[in-house]
Amino acid sequence: MVFFNKEYKDWLVELKSRIRSAQIKAAVTVNSTMIMFYWELGEMICEKQTAYGTGFIPQLSKDLQGEFPNMKGLSARNLAFCRQFYQWYASSNLQQVVANLKRHELERIPNIENDQINLVKYYVSQIPWGHNIYIFTKSKNIEEALFYIQQTIENNWSRDILDLQIKSNLYKRRGKSINNFEQTLPEPLSDLANQTLKDPYIFDFLSLDIRYRERDIEKQLVQHISKFLLELGKGFAFVGNQYHIQMSDNDYYIDLLFYHTKLKCYVVIELKNTRFIPEFAGKLNFYLSAVDSLIKDESDNPTIGILLCKDKDNIEAEFALRDINKPMGVSELELVENLPENLKSSLPSVEELEQELNKLEG
Repeated sequence: MVFFNKEYKDWLVELKSRIRSAQIKAAVTVNSTMIMFYWELGEMICEKQTAYGTGFIPQLSKDLQGEFPNMKGLSARNLAFCRQFYQWYASSNLQQVVANLKRHELERIPNIENDQINLVKYYVSQIPWGHNIYIFTKSKNIEEALFYIQQTIENNWSRDILDLQIKSNLYKRRGKSINNFEQTLPEPLSDLANQTLKDPYIFDFLSLDIRYRERDIEKQLVQHISKFLLELGKGFAFVGNQYHIQMSDNDYYIDLLFYHTKLKCYVVIELKNTRFIPEFAGKLNFYLSAVDSLIKDESDNPTIGILLCKDKDNIEAEFALRDINKPMGVSELELVENLPENLKSSLPSVEELEQELNKLEG
């Protein structure tokens, strides 16, 4: 039958894709309309509250809910968020907002040009209201808020992932590694590579005791690869761990090998459960040369190396990378170590603490 031939199946796949795309566009349109309504509502509340006093928002909520009982978002709490939402952006210094955005980002935004307030309104309307609340209540300034908005749009973060990234202070960590990208990579690749790296990398999802080794970290990172990739950031594709390369009849093993889809290059990650020493850069440089010679395709950009160490001296790391002609960066890794069993046994249990509290109350 015609319904089972390849042409029909291919057409059906395309049709399903178009339907999904239409659903997403419809949802974005509905969301944008609601966010703009909340913006205007917040503006009106700000204008009226001075005249009507502190009881204004609870009374307004009561009156609106009485008229629109099935409409969400009219609670006193949400009306207060609408006011805070408008005040946060409207009262911020927006002069640097457009200047800090890259030209290609502005080009894809319709009819904005250099109108700062409309630019902000466009961005906030692209993400759900719950995401917006997280961002404007937890960000310290508008640059940080816009960073998380752009990252949410680009990476399609859920609210839980957004909350995790804010709590781990991604805004401050991104682009902070010690690296030699400016000297070893052409623009704009050097800037993109710099923004790809963080310092520190936080691996709080691992379960390690005090006496762990690099191989223990590596093993658990692979076991928790989805969380590891989330911490690395968008674009990293896992190739392998203890990746085998052979050079002059000698065997070598790279801790972790990735390919970055945006940078279009391989990324070698070496783990060191110790303080950074300059010798680490020499070994990583060797691995980068090997990957460039044995694995890299002609169309790929130069391989990048990342050294993740437990601690580092920034000046020492800068000197170590200064005359190396391969692109690499040095960042710290943060782990949450589990208590050893002998220490755990010496701590009181919840039941024992409750018994002691009952004694004190008695």
